[in-house]
Amino acid sequence: MATNAQDASRLFDGSRLTLARNLAGLRKNQLADLVDKSATAVTGWEQGSKRPTATNVAALSLALGVEPGFFITGSPDLRQGDALPHFRSLRSTSQLQRDQAGAYGTLAMEVAWGLERHAEFPDVDVPSFPVPDDEDSAEPEEAAHAVRKAWRLGDGPIRHMIRELENHGVLVVFSPPKTASLDAFSIQGIQRPMVVLNPTKNDYYRQRFDVAHELGHLVMHADADPGSRLVEAQANRFAAELLAPADSIRDSLPTTINAAAWGTFMTLKEEWCMSIQALLMRARVLDRLNEVSYRNAMMTLSSRGWRRTEPGQMTVLEQPSMLPRAVELLLGSGMDESLLAGQGHVPVELFGIITSRTPGKLQDGDPDPDENKRLVVSLFPTKASADDAAAVGTEPIQLTQERR
Repeated sequence: MATNAQDASRLFDGSRLTLARNLAGLRKNQLADLVDKSATAVTGWEQGSKRPTATNVAALSLALGVEPGFFITGSPDLRQGDALPHFRSLRSTSQLQRDQAGAYGTLAMEVAWGLERHAEFPDVDVPSFPVPDDEDSAEPEEAAHAVRKAWRLGDGPIRHMIRELENHGVLVVFSPPKTASLDAFSIQGIQRPMVVLNPTKNDYYRQRFDVAHELGHLVMHADADPGSRLVEAQANRFAAELLAPADSIRDSLPTTINAAAWGTFMTLKEEWCMSIQALLMRARVLDRLNEVSYRNAMMTLSSRGWRRTEPGQMTVLEQPSMLPRAVELLLGSGMDESLLAGQGHVPVELFGIITSRTPGKLQDGDPDPDENKRLVVSLFPTKASADDAAAVGTEPIQLTQERR
């Protein structure tokens, strides 16, 4: 049964208003203008020092594109801001974008929390390997070795990065297409860690590196301030060593750049599932190529247009399956998608994005994130008109994936 505005007013949770506002990409004063109230009033509602009336709740619902029930307390263990997302660069990410990404992560965790009431997910098994604030430390590589050992990955190529994360309890989801200007990021959640992938990066090899990079943050940087150059460099080193351990790949990397070397890099690309650019960097870091050879190779990549699109691209990305499989099984057992979404008062459209195996696509009329890297748009469905204000009123399922 849908919650009416009167009940939502009585049970109003200010943190849910903050969540909805951030998902909509709005500042407090912008929301205040939409509901014809002051920014002070919005602040009071969010902080819990004031309670909105039923009329206020109806106006907020229309302005933010959510049902009144969204403002009722969700999972008692989930609050936005409990864990800061790790972004690639804070300088190129606005505060609104960061808030929106954090809100989306919180909502995705709430969806997972709701599904776990009916389905049994893998236990969280992510090694903790904090590393020092030191550029010369070898501990990022040691952290990668620790993960390979703990997860029994051996010394060879990892065939499915996303499945490995999910098998060890990490949530992996795609972000909405409307926010594709943000790169992949990760959140150390209270119940589960999560990796959020860019939905428009249609590159199998770079996506795998993104997944490994974000896993590095989860393993090494639980207490580190996100976004610093050192933290990002450590995550890159972790990812490179995890995907292609030095002792396993070093002797296969070319020592000079010629026609034969490019053929070798193509072979290694398919064997280790890493981009040529990443393999060139691996060759440089492991002293197989000197600085001049490496720079000449990168210039060749640029001249051939391979910096943007490399030859031998795979067209199918690795796909998340933990949340999608849970939904499929629950729907197959007779549950309704709107009921599953309604457990957290999540709009069905956003619930579908969070639990999808594949990234969504921009629809006609949606803003293109590449047109403006600082663009922030609402993640909720199209807002209702203000003229419509008067109308607002089993057994656990095992989801561990088989390793292939």
